[in-house]
Amino acid sequence: MPEIVISEFMDEAAVEHLCEGFDTLYDPSLVDRPAELAAALQGARALVVRNRTQVRVSLLEAATALECVGRLGVGLDNIDTEACAARGIAVYPATGANDLAVAEYVIAMALVLLRGAYGSSTAVAAGAWPRQALIGGEASGRTIGLVGFGAIAREVGRRAEALGMAVIAYDPFLPDDHAAWKGARKVTLERLLADADVVSLHTPLTPDTRHMIDAAAIGRMKKDAVLINAARGGIVDEDALCAALREGRLAGAALDVFEEEPLGAEKGARFQGLKNLVLTPHIAGVTRESNVRVSYKIAQTVLQHLRDKV
Repeated sequence: MPEIVISEFMDEAAVEHLCEGFDTLYDPSLVDRPAELAAALQGARALVVRNRTQVRVSLLEAATALECVGRLGVGLDNIDTEACAARGIAVYPATGANDLAVAEYVIAMALVLLRGAYGSSTAVAAGAWPRQALIGGEASGRTIGLVGFGAIAREVGRRAEALGMAVIAYDPFLPDDHAAWKGARKVTLERLLADADVVSLHTPLTPDTRHMIDAAAIGRMKKDAVLINAARGGIVDEDALCAALREGRLAGAALDVFEEEPLGAEKGARFQGLKNLVLTPHIAGVTRESNVRVSYKIAQTVLQHLRDKV
């Protein structure tokens, strides 16, 4: 039986590093075969996952020898941390390793949505010349509002400021005297929604943040504002967002995360026909570079844990 099980994709060099010290099973398709994953974990001491593997009580009951879970990312909503703690299983996220990737994604989406010309290739290639319809706006002089002002949001703020944008943020958990506020003006959520030209979400998914951006919140935003969610699905009420985009009550949006992932054809049908919407499959934090950093960090952490136990 393997000592380490990896159920989702990981940088190959990091996998080889794990294999040097312990018997390791690397099978990214296990995430879609939960019964086989449970069987593989019967004697495993470590499990490495991304965001799709559901580490719940039922899986933990099968993993009787499990000592730690390495998360190739930062969000822990797919891991029952309380159940892990009750069994003495350590949970290690790759904190900080993909901050730059997410920050660059947010800035890229902000520029794309503000400019509004990202859907022109087919028309231009067909001989059309829709210049007037594709005259968008600039980022410089606009205001970006960051809902949550943790490490990733601060990276976004630094890049937005370099583009000439004003940065405002809402974070009720960050003390008023924290040094981070030097990089943004602190505002209420209501003020942020009303003033921002770009609203970017950077909060975990909790009972308090679920559907934080609902029809009422969208109604407080400017009609020419854009919304970006690369944090967690469920923070945005997807039906309310689609209605606002269709009715012209919001200029555009980019979603990298969804309430149900993978999205699937049935759930995805609600987004069909929305030309002012960019959808990506939960890849904001995954670049070639960040995958190496995240994978190496988790490989090192898991190895250290197992060797200390030895």
